[in-house]
Amino acid sequence: MRSRRFLRTEQLGFDWNRPGLVAGVDEAGRGPLAGPVVAAAVILDDQNPISGLADSKVLTAAQRERLFDDIRARALAFSISHAAVEEIDSLNILQATLLAMRRAVDGLRLPPVLVLVDGNQLPVLRVQAEAVVDGDATVAAISAASILAKVHRDRLCVELHHHHPQYGFHAHKGYATPEHLRALQEHGACAAHRRSFAPVRETLSKFV
Repeated sequence: MRSRRFLRTEQLGFDWNRPGLVAGVDEAGRGPLAGPVVAAAVILDDQNPISGLADSKVLTAAQRERLFDDIRARALAFSISHAAVEEIDSLNILQATLLAMRRAVDGLRLPPVLVLVDGNQLPVLRVQAEAVVDGDATVAAISAASILAKVHRDRLCVELHHHHPQYGFHAHKGYATPEHLRALQEHGACAAHRRSFAPVRETLSKFV
């Protein structure tokens, strides 16, 4: 994998390079018009490597599903969390994403000494953390977290489809596809839609 690009660091404690467990963190679902934003944290086992880890966006659905099971079975620890639609609307999507990440890290059964977070923003954590641009493609633990978050969120969207089949959540996963936008225009918004997002907000104004 390519070398990491670190953008920002929060350091708690005295020994920057002290040994210990490293967790990777990533999210799925910042862009969609509906559904929660999901974050995952993963601590991999160096003695039990998992082949095929990569950014979830470049993997097929079948590859993600296989790796989802492998990660859960072979990682030292993992945690999946989310921020609900109501939190997204009240906090904004960035703050809700950081909240989901913090919850994922707090949910790990083993405490890491360092958390590597994909992107250029860091949640408020009680441990040392580094933001890594393109981390989902360059850091194995972040790749694993991206896969857990993506698969978990996709499964939540399939569940949403069962409750609201008119929107086609199982296909577009809440993103603003032409099909989704047409369904919004025809049916209005459901409880799973993010009211703070412009296409949903504009649709709601037409149904008042």
